[in-house]
Amino acid sequence: MAADSPDFESTIMELLVLAGSARSSALMALQQARAGEFNASAAHMADSKEAVQQAHRIQTRLISLDEGCGKLPINLITVHAQDHLMNAMVIQDLADDMIELFRRQAQRETAL
Repeated sequence: MAADSPDFESTIMELLVLAGSARSSALMALQQARAGEFNASAAHMADSKEAVQQAHRIQTRLISLDEGCGKLPINLITVHAQDHLMNAMVIQDLADDMIELFRRQAQRETAL
């Protein structure tokens, strides 16, 4: 895949879409957990994690094409896609912890 090819651009766009999907699913998981819908929350987190895995595979492929030599261009959309992916991963980590807190809170309320 050449850096100036339509395939390169579509690959970056795919990375961006997957990262955005992962972020949205993690945030939806948080909303569901806040509402006490833990099965739905788990399903959204699974979707989020799958999207990150797919995005990470694309990222790894791009890194291997670049070979650390600057063969691939760094442009605004590439940086934007990477930023979205990293944000999605951070949101996933925080969402996992917050969902567990919501779960514990719900268990305590049920026990009372």
